Amino acid sequence: MAEHKTEECCCCSGKHKERGEKEYKDLMNRLKRIEGQVRGVEGMLENDAYCTDILVQVSAITSALNSFNKVLLANHMRTCVADNIREGNDEVIDELVTTLQKLMK
Repeated sequence: MAEHKTEECCCCSGKHKERGEKEYKDLMNRLKRIEGQVRGVEGMLENDAYCTDILVQVSAITSALNSFNKVLLANHMRTCVADNIREGNDEVIDELVTTLQKLMK
């Protein structure tokens, strides 16, 4: 397994998940691309780009974030949720429902 930084976050549950190298790299690559897109929009704004051009780029960022969430959610369900259910921890279902409700706001 890859060694990844573990930092506490004000909005995290305090739980941790060790990700495989492939999953980690895929998720990080997606985030780096999104970060680049956001920087691109920042540059567009600094260069007085036309509103609709910026809006189209922001829409692309939103789509990329939604795609990131779909991949992460699928991985979570295949690993964390499935493992917890196999171990008899059905509370993870309530946690998943709460998470889905937050995602669907």
